[in-house]
Amino acid sequence: MPSSADDKTILDATRHWLLRAVIGLNLCPFAKSVYAKNQIRYVVSRAREDTDILDLLVTELRYLDAADPAQLDTTLLVVPDAFRDFDDYNSFLPRADRALKRTRLTGVLQIASFHPQYCFADSAPDDIENYTNRAPYPILHLLRESSIANGISAFPDAAVIYERNQETLRQLGLNGWETWMSQAVDDQDFRPQAMHKGSTEKPPPG
Repeated sequence: MPSSADDKTILDATRHWLLRAVIGLNLCPFAKSVYAKNQIRYVVSRAREDTDILDLLVTELRYLDAADPAQLDTTLLVVPDAFRDFDDYNSFLPRADRALKRTRLTGVLQIASFHPQYCFADSAPDDIENYTNRAPYPILHLLRESSIANGISAFPDAAVIYERNQETLRQLGLNGWETWMSQAVDDQDFRPQAMHKGSTEKPPPG
C-alpha cells in the first residue's frame, strides 16, 4: 500500500529524523559535518517494484561516484511506497549489494540500511536498540568509503560507535525516544554559524 504522504512531507520527516536522531543523538558522528556543508542528496522514489528500485539504485550509485566529493558526499534514497514489511526490505538488501558489485563500485561506495521496523538479527522486534536504524521510511543510504575512512580516522573511538549507540538508546528508553523525536528542531542549529556558536539543547546521556 503506497504512502499517502506527498514528497515534501516525506522529505520533511526524513530531515527531522536525520537532525533529531542521527545528528541530535550523535548516532553517526560524521553526519553533522556533511549536513552543515549541504553535501547530502535526498531522492524520493515512489517506485514499488524491486526491479525499478534496483534500476534507480544503480543510477544513484553512478551519480554519487561521478560527483565532486566536495559538493556531494552521500545520498539518501527514500522509497516510501515499497518494503512496508521489514522482512521484504531485508530480503532486498543482498540484491542491492549485488547491484553495487555490478557497477564495480565495491570498495568505493557502500549501502547502509534504515527502515521503520528495523530489527537486528540478535534482537527482538520491540528492543530499543533497533531504533538506531529505524527511520520514518525505508531508506538506502549511499556512502563513500573514503569519507567513512576519513571519519574513522578523526574519531579514535569509531570502533565502538555501534555499542555506544545501543547504550544511548537503552538509557533513553522507548518513552524517552518518543519524547525526543516529537520535539521540533531548527535546521539553522546545524548550519555552520550555529555549530560554531553551539546549541543549547543537550541530547540524553549516552
